[in-house]
Amino acid sequence: MSRAALLVLADGRFPAGGHAHSGGAEAAVKAGRIHDDRTLEAFCRGRLHTAGLVAAGLAAAAALGMDPAVLDAAADARTPSPALRAAARRLGRQLLRAARATWPSAELEAVAAAFPRGAHQPVVLGVTARAAGLGPLDAAHVAAYEAVGGPATATVRLLGLDPFEASGVLARLAPAMDEVADRAADAARLALSAGAGALPAASSPLLDIAAEAHAAWPVRLFAS
Repeated sequence: MSRAALLVLADGRFPAGGHAHSGGAEAAVKAGRIHDDRTLEAFCRGRLHTAGLVAAGLAAAAALGMDPAVLDAAADARTPSPALRAAARRLGRQLLRAARATWPSAELEAVAAAFPRGAHQPVVLGVTARAAGLGPLDAAHVAAYEAVGGPATATVRLLGLDPFEASGVLARLAPAMDEVADRAADAARLALSAGAGALPAASSPLLDIAAEAHAAWPVRLFAS
């Protein structure tokens, strides 16, 4: 296992397409739910323990070697918003392109062949982590960080929020990110024997509703 590979995969400069997505922050800013570092932290904490936990569980399970097709179906079942399902598959397709170029593997090629229009991003993330020699907890950590890092970065652009304040939000959320990654990895290990139903299925209805509204905007800065 390479810690350097973990840093490469988690790096915001890795060409996986995440910079074009706000993780729901754009809609939350327009609705007034995010307007400073305090409200950004509240938004990110909620997202981490819902969508972030689900993504981390799927990524950890894929890193353990669970069938990507089974996990992709589980991701669909946990994503009621069509807009979010479409965004997850676009992100999965972009991540897979970057991963195949960076860590070539038969498993990544198999995912590309099975999902020509893209698998859900957390599933691809887990298979990518596996190809990079990383474990389920590593994959869960990357997914947990992405769940809050994307909105924090987007809010700097959307509000002109001080980048130092956004970084402070992420630092304060670090213990919660560790907790979510641990829970997700534990659930993934259980799912190996109990099936994908053992993976987290936390819901975030407001994120789903906001995503559908955001997708209908004629002009927006972020894709989701």
